[in-house]
Amino acid sequence: MNILVIGASRGIGAHLVEQALAGGHRVTALVRNPSTFKQTGGLLQVVQGDIRDPDAVYRATVGQDAVGLAIGCRPSCTPISLFSTGTAHVLAAMRAHRVGKLVCVTGIGAGDSRGHGGFVYDRLIRPVLLRTMYDDKERQERAIRESDRDWVIVRPVFLTNGPLTGAYAVRTDLAGVRAGKISRADVAHFMLGQMTAMNWRHMAPLVTT
Repeated sequence: MNILVIGASRGIGAHLVEQALAGGHRVTALVRNPSTFKQTGGLLQVVQGDIRDPDAVYRATVGQDAVGLAIGCRPSCTPISLFSTGTAHVLAAMRAHRVGKLVCVTGIGAGDSRGHGGFVYDRLIRPVLLRTMYDDKERQERAIRESDRDWVIVRPVFLTNGPLTGAYAVRTDLAGVRAGKISRADVAHFMLGQMTAMNWRHMAPLVTT
């Protein structure tokens, strides 16, 4: 499968590139600064570009079967538009090139996962420190839901740098759920599986241990 990974330089995206290559997939990594991108491989193509540049996204999407979207930014008190603007560019490019599958990471605190992070996160961190970020993630999720692509929105709980275990739970019924922790590697594992199986198609599950 041909996979485009956006947000490939670090975190979940970097793990997704590594695991996709290990699985024999052809991977295109859209990165802002290729000189700092350390991963290599015969089935890896590195493309310089920014998700905020629609032309760069358009070029990177040519010939892909699926897109893994794992972008992030620093929290800010000022309005954030990276997630919604970038996702609009991705969806437009996918339609233009007839790419069917999108698997996108947002996070706990988006949609119906809001209120499941525990007291400190729900009452302080999410509404104060991450408010503008999650305002834009809500816009991002809305755009994906309204699109005509096959999609899975992935909402991981609190992230760690732990190893890939493959031992995690995927939940859409959040009654009584409070967030735990999950490794970035395990989130990438779930994303890669959805790019092939799409068995959570048109859903936004919480991924947790």
